[in-house]
Formats: sequence, C-alpha cells, structure tokens
Amino acid sequence: KNPLSSIELFSTKTQLMEFTCNVPSKEGLIVSLNISLQYRIDPQKAAELYKTVGLKYEEVVIAPAMRSAVRNETSARDAKALYTSEREQIRSDLLTSLKDTLSERGIIVEDVPLRNIILPKKLTSAIERKLEMEQESERMNFVLLKAKQEAKRKAIEAKGIADFQQIVKAGLDDKYLRWKGIEATVDLSQSNNTK
Repeated sequence: KNPLSSIELFSTKTQLMEFTCNVPSKEGLIVSLNISLQYRIDPQKAAELYKTVGLKYEEVVIAPAMRSAVRNETSARDAKALYTSEREQIRSDLLTSLKDTLSERGIIVEDVPLRNIILPKKLTSAIERKLEMEQESERMNFVLLKAKQEAKRKAIEAKGIADFQQIVKAGLDDKYLRWKGIEATVDLSQSNNTK
C-alpha cells in the first residue's frame, strides 16, 4: 500500500438536496420553484465518480444538471400548467431527464418532488379569478337546470288542470246546467234571506 494514499468515504444512502430555482415559463414569466432531489451514489461507480469529479460532486455535477433540467421543463410549458394538474407530469419528466443525465456519472436519482411553486402575483390572481368565474358558471348552469325542471313541472301541472277542465266540460250539457240552476233557485227561495 502506498503510504501517501488516503481513503475517501462516500455514503451510498439516500440523500436529499433542496433547490430554489427562478426559471422562465413559456410566456417569459419568471416562476420560482422549490424542488427536492432524492438520490444516492451507485457503489459500483463511486471510485470513478471520485476520480473524475471529486468530493464536490453535488456542486459540480448534480446542481448544474438539476438547474438545466428544470429550465428545460418549465420553458416548454405555460406558467398556469405549473400551477395546475400538469405539475405531476413535470415531476415525471424531470425525474426521467435527471436519471438519464446523472446515471452515467454514478448517481442514482430516486425522486424529484416539487415542493412549492410561486407564480407572479398578477398571474396567481388571474388564475384564481378564472377559477372563481368557472365556479360561478357552474353555479349558474345549476340554477338554469333547476329553472328548466321547474318549468317542466309547471307545464305538466297546467296540462293536468287543462285535461281535468276538458273532462268536466265534456260532462256538462245544457240539461245538467238547467237542472243545477233550478236547484240553486229552490235553495235560494228557501233561505232566510230571500227577496
């Protein structure tokens, strides 16, 4: 063994790095992302990593790769996509990109969770207004549907009344009305208030 040689220890346990990146969106808006990177060193490639990069592999290899991948993913998307359901797709694309880039260096990427996305205030308020307007639109659709159902109910009720009147009208003829008139006259003549 060479007496001048030394041993450097690398941890092969999962490690966590946190990044805050201010990156442009497709529209040119600056978005602030807080991202975590969970990774570990491949034991088979640790010696090669030390020889080619050294102990500062986080600063030299991981951080630049992370910033580059984040910029590539966000610059291809609208800012509102970062705020909505496409967030999971961004995480998945980042994970794939970083795995491809860092695996050849001996760094195994496990996950890239997006912790927080901070959009410009104007955009955030615009998105919130849009969501409020969509909810109001849904509420109005419900009110209109309820009004249409009430109108149908009233139409059915009116048809029922009209059918009843038609049946009653068909049963009334001149002889029956004359008979009812005579009965009413007799009742009036027998009342205390006859004049």
